[in-house]
Amino acid sequence: MAAPSATPTTEVSEELASRLRLSINRLHRLLRQESLAGLSPAQASALGAVNRLGSPTLGELAAIEQVQPPTMTRIVASLADAGMVTRVTDAADRRSARVRITPAGKRALERIRTLKNAFLTRRLAALEPEAQAGVANLVELLERLVGG
Repeated sequence: MAAPSATPTTEVSEELASRLRLSINRLHRLLRQESLAGLSPAQASALGAVNRLGSPTLGELAAIEQVQPPTMTRIVASLADAGMVTRVTDAADRRSARVRITPAGKRALERIRTLKNAFLTRRLAALEPEAQAGVANLVELLERLVGG
């Protein structure tokens, strides 16, 4: 069977997908650099995951964050030392520890979100009104693309 020939639509779609991926990655990197509120990227990500999950075990958190358990143990220890999370013994399995976010951790996440929003607000304000409207349309399309 012969390989199917690429149609112009396929080529455009592949190029567009590549440009979209690169742009999203660059924007993500810029947001991380602007707004970590004194945390490393790994700490900020783990803190956000703990907030979303409620009280995961260290193993669950390591799996979700795609790091080895010893790495997650170090990350959680640093967050605990900073007062952003607490470790509690799992009632069902006393050998296991669960992690919970503290009020200080919630404030840090809110600060990170505020810094990210402020960064984007400054960047958007620098655009002309037509471009801002284009961004609004793009956001709607991205929300549809990701199903949200």
